[in-house]
Amino acid sequence: MPIKIQDDLPARQILEDEHIFVMTRTRALSQDIRPLRIIILNLMPTKIETETQILRRLSNTPLQLEITFLQTMTHKAKNVLETHMENFYYTFDQIKDENFDGMIITGAPVEMMDYEEVEYWDELCTIMEWTKTHVHSTFHICWGAQAGLYYHYGIPKYILDSKVSGVFEHKMLTPLARLFRGFDDVFYAPHSRHTEVRREDIEKIPQLRIMAESDEAGVYVVGSNDDTQFFIMGHSEYDADTLAKEYFRDVGKGMDPEVPKHYFPDDDPGKPPLVRWAAHSTWIFSNWINYYVYQTTPYELKDGVFVPQEQ
Repeated sequence: MPIKIQDDLPARQILEDEHIFVMTRTRALSQDIRPLRIIILNLMPTKIETETQILRRLSNTPLQLEITFLQTMTHKAKNVLETHMENFYYTFDQIKDENFDGMIITGAPVEMMDYEEVEYWDELCTIMEWTKTHVHSTFHICWGAQAGLYYHYGIPKYILDSKVSGVFEHKMLTPLARLFRGFDDVFYAPHSRHTEVRREDIEKIPQLRIMAESDEAGVYVVGSNDDTQFFIMGHSEYDADTLAKEYFRDVGKGMDPEVPKHYFPDDDPGKPPLVRWAAHSTWIFSNWINYYVYQTTPYELKDGVFVPQEQ
């Protein structure tokens, strides 16, 4: 799939080196095709790394995607140059009158705080409310998923006794759902979090269904019955070494973290990690784009131009 991005986005060269088809906006202008408009609210501190990870996962269908990156105004990114944010990110005020086919809301390293204590919580609530009328389907990741479940449905999170970190086996509870097309009976996904949402709270909400879970890591995928919202509790977008970087970072801080489970061969951090989630990661993003965005997004043709209908 050609991913339409700005010509000088840092992720471009990395993806092209991996033989991923990246289409600059300059080239896209020469094609007579309507790209799907995908907006990504990137709440992670590692902006460029997260941009690259997600764009990589969106690169496995023949569809053209036009990517817009969104930032919060109430929090200033500290781990990336200000010029990067100015060049590649929009604020909510700049896009609030537009419609998008799909949206991704990432995780954020604020899970130990109460939601209302997060400095951009009010702004995030405004954005999540806006998705109901301006986004066809929204894909929430990790803390973004917990925050979405709390805002939209009042589902609380719980602090765990120890961090869930590693690559865990999962099973499908709705195996006929199109989100799981191409999946094996069991699949693997990375988790890295200190909090959880619980099955019993989700089951009280008739508008939601639990779609996949792990015996070790708990609830993994929750979907709304109308398919406009998906909540993914793990990090299927992670690179092979992301959990390792987190582990060695915490070791360097003297935090004595547990070794991520089922990740290093023989649980030996001296050995390269074993990647078991790449196929799942490819399928879950591709299936979301294909079945829940492309095939159902409400666009109509007017005067030879595709325009969004009211959501």
